[in-house]
Amino acid sequence: MSIYEFNARLINGEEISLSRFEGKVVLIVNTASKCGFTPQYAELQELYETYKERGFTVLGFPCNQFMNQEPGSEEEIESFCKQNYGVTFPMFGKVDVNGDEAHPLFSYLAKEAPGIMGSKRIKWNFTKFLIGRDGKPVKRFAPNDKPGELAKDIENLL
Repeated sequence: MSIYEFNARLINGEEISLSRFEGKVVLIVNTASKCGFTPQYAELQELYETYKERGFTVLGFPCNQFMNQEPGSEEEIESFCKQNYGVTFPMFGKVDVNGDEAHPLFSYLAKEAPGIMGSKRIKWNFTKFLIGRDGKPVKRFAPNDKPGELAKDIENLL
């Protein structure tokens, strides 16, 4: 199994297969616009720009499950990300990352790349999953892991 077996809805409403990213190193992040970690959008965009020509992408998945820190509409989220952080990497529609309504992609990621002490739950916004070119999770990063600190891990996979 890999991320390529999942579909997700882009923020513009288009349903796509994640096989579109086959062969790339991918960083999947659950995001929020009103979180203490929201400024990480700038570093995520910087990583994307630095490595996209080498086969890397960031996929942002807005989530409102943590203290309602992503309350806006998808249009508002997209506008906020572009205006405040110049985001050009793919953004997806809002998803749940935990519970019965969790997007199947996040259920898969949480199972394949558990957190501290084997936890399968995603603890907060800006949890990051690094995916190898084969579409399989390589490593999970905590919300407080700054995107810039992931450069070495990304380079090792590129």
